[in-house]
Amino acid sequence: MKSIAALQAVVTANPFGGEPTDAELDAIDRELPVILADVALLDAQIMTIDRTPTELDHQRIRRARRRVLAARRDLANRTTEAQTGGAA
Repeated sequence: MKSIAALQAVVTANPFGGEPTDAELDAIDRELPVILADVALLDAQIMTIDRTPTELDHQRIRRARRRVLAARRDLANRTTEAQTGGAA
């Protein structure tokens, strides 16, 4: 039988402190509008799972999809501007 004791030091060399780093928190803050838009879309879709969707349901889902696309576009534009140093 193989012993894994030698590999354990590699696995546990960097213990997880339990808290996110500042960079991770900043990334979450940047992505929060996309996350919230995705949650709103899921809520709209979940509401129609057990029944036939009405026209209002279809509108709600379309509106939520547009919000997701807009939030993703805005995030992509902010990321591009940050990489290029801002608008020219």
